[in-house]
Amino acid sequence: MSDRVGDWLQLVHDRYPPAEAASWDHVGLQVGDPAWPVARVLVCLDVTGAVVEEAAAVPDTLVLAHHPLLFRPLAALTPSTASGRTALAAARAGVAVVAAHTNLDVARDGAGTSDPVVGVLGLRDVRPLTTELRESGDLKLVTFVPPEALDTVLDAVAAAGAGRIGDYERCSFRVDGTGTFRPLPGSDPYSGEGVGQDAAEQEWRLEVVLPRGRAGAVVTALDEAHPYEEVAYDLYPLVAGAEVGLGRIGRLPEPRTLADLAETVRHGLPAPHLRFAGDPDRTVERVAVVGGAGDGHIGDALRAGADVYVTGDLRHHVTLDALEQGLCLVDAGHHATEAAALPHWIARLTEAADGRGLTAPVIASDTPTTPWR
Repeated sequence: MSDRVGDWLQLVHDRYPPAEAASWDHVGLQVGDPAWPVARVLVCLDVTGAVVEEAAAVPDTLVLAHHPLLFRPLAALTPSTASGRTALAAARAGVAVVAAHTNLDVARDGAGTSDPVVGVLGLRDVRPLTTELRESGDLKLVTFVPPEALDTVLDAVAAAGAGRIGDYERCSFRVDGTGTFRPLPGSDPYSGEGVGQDAAEQEWRLEVVLPRGRAGAVVTALDEAHPYEEVAYDLYPLVAGAEVGLGRIGRLPEPRTLADLAETVRHGLPAPHLRFAGDPDRTVERVAVVGGAGDGHIGDALRAGADVYVTGDLRHHVTLDALEQGLCLVDAGHHATEAAALPHWIARLTEAADGRGLTAPVIASDTPTTPWR
């Protein structure tokens, strides 16, 4: 059976969960049908008209891009905008487009867009530069059950997909307590003294985690297994742990000058149009990195105690302000910092695909997308 777009979409989402993307981001399937066949996967930074032409040259090509083709909301899908024109061309050619953007930036498998600079400089004691909490994609179900129905309810929600943590199933937490109620006319209470009478009954608070996509099935199973006429329950969104974050902060194996560090990054990525700001002879040791456009994280670099910040797309006044606060800057370019991560991303995707029996080769696009000369 041939690969399908849906197979590759699931692989990408399992490896780089959409829940780890920034709240403003747009990732996942942007053009195409999950049922379309996939003969090859073409990896690129940007989806341009030329990339779509390259993809269309081989039927059933899936384009896997870092930058979303459809990023800003479209009022209409017409050729009047660059993204609309490119999306229409992809759809006409049967080229599916999937994006992994900030969920790839924060990746912990060595394919994150800040990791190439970490490798080039040999940074040590590396951790995320930011540790923003994001929804994990899981929910916690909390309900209240009489003692004699506890196992029945737990079995039912577990069978529907709740209570699975890693290699363990039927995981739960329970606390003994007291529930109170007063039945109104027309009710049929499971326990108590009858309509209009205050009641206090022993109940267990039961907690289980579940994937967001199983919420409907789990709630249905809860309703069917629970003995109460009215089932009380809550669903809480969970957030990812603090180990997920954008950028990296670490220290050099030994102090070196700013000019020497900049030259190492220029050759190592490579980043032929690299520029730096600060005293070339200043000794630096603690390095912050954000691949792509990172001037919005200068404050994070300063708070982390960085001597120098390596990123791209630095603006004039932002750079001046950072220098006044004692932070040296290396602007290696948006394209250069992220393009260096693509070979690592392709290697991780190939490895994951082999483990799932997917056969479409993963290759890098030959189409240059950097606009600068």
